[in-house]
Amino acid sequence: MSNPAGLTIFDGDLLRSIDLNLPELQHGVTGAQLLEISEFKVSQSLLGLSLPPHLKNAAITRVSDGDDVNFRRTEFNQQQASEKLGVFFSAVADALKDTPIVVSILDGTMLKMFLEDEDDFAMLAENLFTDLDEEDKGKLCKSEIRKALVHMGVEMGVPPLSEFPMLDDIVKKHDADGDEELGQAQFAQLLQPVLQDIADVLHEKPITIVQNVEIFTGSRIHKILGDEKKLKCLVEKMILEESNGKDSQGWVKTLIIKNGKELGLPPLSSDNEQVALLYETIFSQLNNKEKETADASTKRSLWML
Repeated sequence: MSNPAGLTIFDGDLLRSIDLNLPELQHGVTGAQLLEISEFKVSQSLLGLSLPPHLKNAAITRVSDGDDVNFRRTEFNQQQASEKLGVFFSAVADALKDTPIVVSILDGTMLKMFLEDEDDFAMLAENLFTDLDEEDKGKLCKSEIRKALVHMGVEMGVPPLSEFPMLDDIVKKHDADGDEELGQAQFAQLLQPVLQDIADVLHEKPITIVQNVEIFTGSRIHKILGDEKKLKCLVEKMILEESNGKDSQGWVKTLIIKNGKELGLPPLSSDNEQVALLYETIFSQLNNKEKETADASTKRSLWML
């Protein structure tokens, strides 16, 4: 799932539509080999994204029925392997439904947009130069090109060095190191070919960067509501922790706030307007329910009189 901001959301839907046959298998495979194949195919389906540990562990636990050691030693024929591959994919898809991953696909497109528009590039170079020229000298060392690239970051299409080792080679290729001082125009002239090379390399081999963004879909709370036993245990646990003489409305609110993560809700924060609005809506509905209950009780009492 993509959006206009250049981000892609992996929520598991894509994995449910993949062909999971393994026609390339001519012989049986061990569980260990099957796990490698499964992880590679999932990663391939997610645009090369390496599986985060929590997704990988969830899939291995389900496909091995909790016995990882014996599973890795077991031999599987082609049909069995295909079935297990399906279980692996389903486990990852289910985990992504609960906790989607947000990524940026850096393929050079954003950089080319800057480079193809002279005015946009001139403004970009000027802003970078101004931000880095902290002493307002009107001069920057060549080596500041590296800081400019870090300053642009993933948001502007430049991957971090840790994910893109070729960045170092590109900088050296254009002699963008050293203490030689450059004016704003010279800085822009040096930055342009560096960005062009980065864009060209990313076009040939895009990079997927996981963003530190949490998405709350309501999937987890739907699962809890659909599991009567789990819901009962959770409610009992919450009530034992909080039922200490407070008014019902007050402690229910406290329960929701304290156990939000377990319920699949985002942590309450006044800094996030959408989250604050979500909780405000929840509490407003609680107030309405309490009022309806109180009104009904009053009517019954009056009727009895």
